[in-house]
Amino acid sequence: MIKQQHMKRILLLLFVIIPAFTFAQPTLKLPNILSDHAVFQASSSVKLWGWGHSTVPVKIVCSWNPSDTITTMPKKDWTWETTVKTPKAGGPYTISFSSGKKQITIHDILTGEVWLCSGQSNMEFNYNWGSIDSVDVKKTANREIRFFQPSHSYADYPQGNTEGEWKVCDAASMPNFSLVGYFFGRKLNTQLHKPIGLIGSYWGGSCVQAWTPKEAYKGNSQLWQEAEDLPAVSWSPVAPTVIYNAMIHPILNYKIAGTIWYQGEQNTDRPQYYGDLFKAMITSWRKEFRNDFPFYFVQIAPWSGYGGLSGAIVREQQASALSLPKTGMVTVGDLVDDVTNIHPKSKKPVGDRLANLALKEVYGFDKLEPYQPQFASMNIKGNKALITVKSIGKLTVKGKAIESFQVAGSDQHFYPAQAKLKKDGTIEVFSKKVKHPVAVRYCFTNGGMPNLFDTNGLPLEPFRTDNWKVK
Repeated sequence: MIKQQHMKRILLLLFVIIPAFTFAQPTLKLPNILSDHAVFQASSSVKLWGWGHSTVPVKIVCSWNPSDTITTMPKKDWTWETTVKTPKAGGPYTISFSSGKKQITIHDILTGEVWLCSGQSNMEFNYNWGSIDSVDVKKTANREIRFFQPSHSYADYPQGNTEGEWKVCDAASMPNFSLVGYFFGRKLNTQLHKPIGLIGSYWGGSCVQAWTPKEAYKGNSQLWQEAEDLPAVSWSPVAPTVIYNAMIHPILNYKIAGTIWYQGEQNTDRPQYYGDLFKAMITSWRKEFRNDFPFYFVQIAPWSGYGGLSGAIVREQQASALSLPKTGMVTVGDLVDDVTNIHPKSKKPVGDRLANLALKEVYGFDKLEPYQPQFASMNIKGNKALITVKSIGKLTVKGKAIESFQVAGSDQHFYPAQAKLKKDGTIEVFSKKVKHPVAVRYCFTNGGMPNLFDTNGLPLEPFRTDNWKVK
């Protein structure tokens, strides 16, 4: 009898608790990136998405078109998504969502240009890390620049949401956001006169493998082996895909104008693999975002602490990604204040150079010349190698002598070389130790810094004329 009464109490509690639990579940939920102060890509079709009961429709009203109510029905897994047309750059606006009796309104929405800023520590580097850039934090307040910064996270499987919130740029938020991203966004805002949304998804010490979707490795055993061939470290996960799953996958629905990227230092242990992995990551991101967006990246800076020539090889591997469409690269060797510090403290010129690429190629600022001088050809004349370059105007030297050149003969042994600028812009390279030069290298060392510049003040990119295997 006592047992029967006890069972009746349990059943009664279950009848009370289960319905209460069911109705306690949120009937409508939005991802964190759809929140107050967000910036949406202007004059575009953008996705809105979230979660809700599969039997209750979700209704959406955007204040830029209040007479149009968009209705969508969640699927059986309680996910829903729809598409809305955004107006030209401007705001502020609101977007109201309702599902049954549940209502959510997000406020202070702007439409403008949205860029993803990603990579490792030199992208993550913020004002609080010890910047030497001239910037008065108290004067950085700008309601047209907004930041969304996912927290460091990783997962074995793709995630649907990420922690983070949109913040308006001011003296409190700016010091905690990527300086490269901030200066990039500030220049776009100044030149375009449009709101700028910056998504800062980065993790110091992370490798390219962890940022690459699993789909990129399917059917390519060599790429997978290259991805797996990294030793564990204490500061970030290095397993393939795990950071992508948690810090990129949750924002795939968010429409972006493009990506800026600064990473590669963590891949210097296996530098010869970087090019294949990097190109696979770029290609797969575009596929997963369903957006063939421009992708601009930074060659890693000179640092004397790399082993062998691994820093030089990664830079060369990075440059190989320029074979992909809508990619661009900036070099920053001239911006290093200390080659023993892997984190150069000046980030404003880095952000500005990336912004100039975007302004030229995406936004039609045709008068800008953001492209750095590049190696064009080599001719041998006696004991001298004559290098021609593609540049804006003739090159000039900063300093007493041209530095960072090397020359080798057929024995493949490189010696430091002297170099002179001829009147026609050719660079004459020679060494007393090499009577019959065969190959020339410029800044092809871990810490080599350039001191040849074009008329725009941009440095000659590192190069080598040989394709010899580097140990």
